[in-house]
Amino acid sequence: MTGYSFPDLAAAIGVSAGGLAYAVRGPRSTLLAPSVYRGSQTRPAIALTFDDGPSESTPELLDTLARYGAPATFFQCGANVRRLPGIAREVASAGHEIGNHTDTHARLYWRSSSFIYRELAAAEEVIEQVTGARPRLFRAPYGARWFGLRDAQRRLSLMGVMWTTLALDWKWPADRVVRRLLNGAGNGAIFCLHDGRRLAQRPDIRVTVEAVREVLPRLIERGFHFERVTEILCPTKN
Repeated sequence: MTGYSFPDLAAAIGVSAGGLAYAVRGPRSTLLAPSVYRGSQTRPAIALTFDDGPSESTPELLDTLARYGAPATFFQCGANVRRLPGIAREVASAGHEIGNHTDTHARLYWRSSSFIYRELAAAEEVIEQVTGARPRLFRAPYGARWFGLRDAQRRLSLMGVMWTTLALDWKWPADRVVRRLLNGAGNGAIFCLHDGRRLAQRPDIRVTVEAVREVLPRLIERGFHFERVTEILCPTKN
């Protein structure tokens, strides 16, 4: 590993003492790059986030979100945006927030700082070209950060976003996903779901759609409303 900045070296020292696994995967960790995992707890708001899109299945999810007036944040892969520019624009035009999920959904660990920067920069470029919105939020694939990410985020003015609850919607049945989300509900919670499956074409996200359809009205009944990540991070919201 070469080309790391002083903050990266300082982080490496901290990682040695505190545990590499926590630094790389811990939702609350900021050792390798600035990141948040929860929003403001001053109001009953939840941020719904969706990774790995856009996909051919995203429009069905958009219909469900529109039905309940639920804005969300979509962390999109640049390669999927190139493949499905119309759906990427549909997400943006529906009022949802677009975040950066790298260009090719590559694992960032054990990668050079130059590779990490190229992955983020390529996604930034294509998302802005297609949707007209330049992402200001970033989520690492698999939630795994690495040395060099701090500098890449700084250069691209990106804030890392982890989660309060990971839905596990790619491997669990819908009823179990719903229970997990309901148990994780709280002021400022950030939920991580998926409207794609990495770079797969026509992914099966029926579990995700079904879980969202069931959980949204139940959360609304509990008194929660939904905000984009940038909004939920603010202590006050007009």
